[in-house]
Order: sequence, then C-alpha cells, then structure tokens
Amino acid sequence: MMTLASSPGCSSTTTATTYVGRFAPSPSGQLHFGSLVTALASYLDARSKHGIWLVRMEDIDTPRCVKGMDSAILNTLEAHGLGWDGQVLYQSQQHERYQQSIDKLIDADLAYHCQCTRKQITAMGGRYNGQCRTKQLSNQASPTAIRYPLSGNAPPFIDGVMGAIPQGDTLEDIVIKRRDGLYSYNLVVVLDDDYQGVNHIVRGADLLPVTGTQIALYHHLKLAVPQYSHIPVASIAPGRKLSKQNHAKPLDNNQALENIHRAMAFLSMSPPALTEYQGIEQLLEHAVSLWNMKNVPKTPEIIVDAQESTYHSQR
Repeated sequence: MMTLASSPGCSSTTTATTYVGRFAPSPSGQLHFGSLVTALASYLDARSKHGIWLVRMEDIDTPRCVKGMDSAILNTLEAHGLGWDGQVLYQSQQHERYQQSIDKLIDADLAYHCQCTRKQITAMGGRYNGQCRTKQLSNQASPTAIRYPLSGNAPPFIDGVMGAIPQGDTLEDIVIKRRDGLYSYNLVVVLDDDYQGVNHIVRGADLLPVTGTQIALYHHLKLAVPQYSHIPVASIAPGRKLSKQNHAKPLDNNQALENIHRAMAFLSMSPPALTEYQGIEQLLEHAVSLWNMKNVPKTPEIIVDAQESTYHSQR
C-alpha cells in the first residue's frame, strides 16, 4: 500500500470537519428526473449541514460525451436553483494528475500491465484470474491495460440510507487504465473525491455494487474513505432506471418549481402544495429545513410515471 499525495480542490477555508459533498454528472445526455433527484438529495444534505457542495463533470469516457452537454447540465442546475460552490472540475482536464498517480503505483510495483482481452477473460469464466501479474509486460509491443491488485473481499460498510452493507465478493485486480488509453471510473472517482476533499457522497443506489471496490481502493491507497449514502433510483419499470439508454425525458427548465416539488415527494419529504411557495428559492429553503436522510426510502428503486421516458412515445 502507498499514499498518493492529495491536493484538495475546494476552498482554502475547508477543514477536516467541513462537510464536502458533490454531484458528478456525465455529459452524455441532458439531466432527467432521476438526475434531479440525485442532485437535490446531494444538495440538501450538504446545505442542511452548512457544508460545501461541488459539481464535477465526469467526462472521462470521452466517446460517450456529447458536445455542449456540460453547459446544458449546468444551465439546468442553475434553472432549478441548485447553485454550487467553487469551479466545476472536468475530469478531461485532469489526465496529468491521473497519470502521475498511476506512474507512482507502477514504479512501486503496485500496478502492472495486462494484455488479456475481453474474449480471454470470458474464457476464464468472466473473471480475470491475475495471470499477467508476474509477466512484467509493457505497452511498447502492443496496447495493454493497467491493473491494480485488490486483495480479500469487498469490505462491509454503513450506508447513510441503506444501513449495514455486508462484506462483498472476493475482489479481482481492477483495471485503472484501459487498453484504449482511457482512465477507469473506479480509479478517477476515488482520486477526484480525495483531491477535492469530498467526505460525503450521496448518489444513486445503482452504484451500490461498486462501492465496496472503491472503498477497498481507498484503503489500499491509504486515503480517507467518505461517508456513502445511496438513494433510490427513479425507474419506469423494475430494473429499468431513467437513463439516456432508456430514453429518459430531459427536464423542462420552465417547470423547475414543479420538478423540485416532485423530487421532494419522491424522497418522501411530504412538501406542502406548490401554491404555498412564491418561487424556487423559497421552495429550496424549505426543503433544506425539511431534509432528513433517515426519511429517504430504503429501497434501490422507485417506479415513476412511464411518461418520464420518451421510449413509450417513440414505439
């Protein structure tokens, strides 16, 4: 294990006890109702604790990103009154920092090149068997992935919504840089949260399965582990969360007040009727005062109106 130097990306006034949360959308599509629920929960948790709320653009997977979508996302957040602190961090501008971390791991013999293809891993039973650990490969002859060995089982942890999460399956050596040169999500999300001083993460329950792996990586790199809280995802049918792939309908910025009110109801906040509020600012102030993570439904998904997806209207 080794310690990778961190450099908090938030305000110089941040202390070890300051709450720092974040919302980290991918600019592969516009924000939809499910995205708003996550953003709102993260925002309210931070503001109710007088903390810092950051926005990070997770544009590391460049082939999936859509030009101009980052601006559209930020405009939607602003239209819904969800103002963030500091500057937006773009993962696409952090490659040098990611590579420095990987170089340190390789130099310390803690990461290695792997030449195994997906077809070969499928032949292994779908789980990588670590066969390249001792081969001392490089990417000079042909492109390789870079892997970091994680030992033991995915550790148990206490989730802020779901409660006690038991120990997971045995971990495998994870890819931290792909064969195509792109940095892996599991690595950069850990490096970025540490770099920005994020210590509270509120996100969708669809990411619960990878949390154990990320916590193990924190432990291996001797980095402080954030508090995780996984809220239900909005789905139009069991197992079909709102997403770009499922044709989720983009948020209408002209209906921001109604959208926030519906998101509050989704989170079991029991808001009064919309007529009680004069505008988005007053609604959010009340939402902050109402917020209590303990009231969030302890379920991985909640079914919403099918019209939240344009899939039905396009058939």
